[in-house]
Amino acid sequence: MTNRIAFLAAPTEVARAAQDALAARYGAAPLDRAEVVVALGGDGMMLETQHRLLGRNLPVYGMNCGSVGFLMNDFREDGLPERLSAAQAATLHPLRMKAFTARAEATDALAINEVSLLRETRQAAKIRILVDGKERLKELICDGILVSTPAGSTAYNLSAHGPIVPLGANLLPLTPISAFRPRRWRGALLPAEAQVVFEVLEPDKRPVAAVADYTEVRDVRRVEVREDRSVALTLLFDPDHGLSERILAEQFTV
Repeated sequence: MTNRIAFLAAPTEVARAAQDALAARYGAAPLDRAEVVVALGGDGMMLETQHRLLGRNLPVYGMNCGSVGFLMNDFREDGLPERLSAAQAATLHPLRMKAFTARAEATDALAINEVSLLRETRQAAKIRILVDGKERLKELICDGILVSTPAGSTAYNLSAHGPIVPLGANLLPLTPISAFRPRRWRGALLPAEAQVVFEVLEPDKRPVAAVADYTEVRDVRRVEVREDRSVALTLLFDPDHGLSERILAEQFTV
């Protein structure tokens, strides 16, 4: 797996310098001949790389040349083939969003981190929530709401005070963003196989946008979200710093 490495870099000076150095040292394969992809940048670069490689079934090993780098390994130029050979794989399944606008136009998109609904104006959003066809919340008045993957539970979900979910838990956090009514509702943990439907109430007065990672659909009326088990993404991590360990450790970070 480590003989044919493709390098992808974020559009920053640091990431591109790292790409040049690694390619000069280890050689660089084109994507269509690569056995593994090394992504250089931050978590945004990892998400961009995974979206770019959808359907290719290529494992991705990230090295942090950005800021947070939760999904990335530490950057080191030395010993890359050995690190790739020893890396542990984490398999992720994205969320599939289907968003419908007032004209019944449908947009289909995948989210590795989360699908979020966000108010577009000063007016709070009003959203009805159904899970597996059953109404669970008649009206949520809020700035927004999101459904997260376990891998994405430490991202926007955590910032919105949602729970961190271990990879093997088979759960999806459903987290409100600045809920006004019901004020004390903090969200829910849903089975991974659940289908969530959001219906936007008073959409003309209170327009809402739906976002799947970086695919945005404005003025939605209805949004359907479910985990897509037919799509598998493989991330590679150093043995002493795997994704499951990071998610666990994040719960004890103060």
